[in-house]
Amino acid sequence: MDSTTTAHQVASYLLETEAVKLRPEQPFKWSSGWNSPIYCDNRVTLSFPHIRSYIKQQLAELVQQQYPEVEAIAGVATAGIAQGALVADLLEMPFLYVRPEPKKHGMGNQIEGRLLAGQKVVMIEDLISTGGSSLKAAEAVKAAGAEVVGMAAIFTYGFAVAEENFQQAGIPLHCLSNYNALVEAAAKQGYIQESAMDTLAEWRQSPQTWGA
Repeated sequence: MDSTTTAHQVASYLLETEAVKLRPEQPFKWSSGWNSPIYCDNRVTLSFPHIRSYIKQQLAELVQQQYPEVEAIAGVATAGIAQGALVADLLEMPFLYVRPEPKKHGMGNQIEGRLLAGQKVVMIEDLISTGGSSLKAAEAVKAAGAEVVGMAAIFTYGFAVAEENFQQAGIPLHCLSNYNALVEAAAKQGYIQESAMDTLAEWRQSPQTWGA
């Protein structure tokens, strides 16, 4: 299946499962501090077996195509853990996951699982906004002596700041679906009213300052 078809299919599934929420009158606050009229919770798709399987298969194929040298899969906590484990299982590869910061008790681990020095790792994320938290997890893997060959995610908003952040980090990013595919699917299915489309367009032009 080509990438455009996959992008639209994943977008349709996100709408079908109501993983996408629109709330322009009461904006969501992202971890980056940005206000947003839209929130995409891809974890909802885990509750739908056929959709979960589709996303797992597409992520696994993406990893094989874009990062053929991969030796281990790492999920970014918390939303990337389940998807990462599913992908690792399908590819029959070692799996680990990365916390935002080291635990404050027990062994104090930030990385859970066995990571080998020099191991070529692909990070799995559910969603990319600015890329900040995802790249922080990747840095932890690199600091532990492994090589992050790339990152794969279900969805990206396609912000220029994210592209810049990944380029500066030297980590390739590939995603199954994106903001444009989502909006196209939402408009086609009547999921988004015209007034909401205008709000989304305004937000998309300046997400850093929208709703401030």
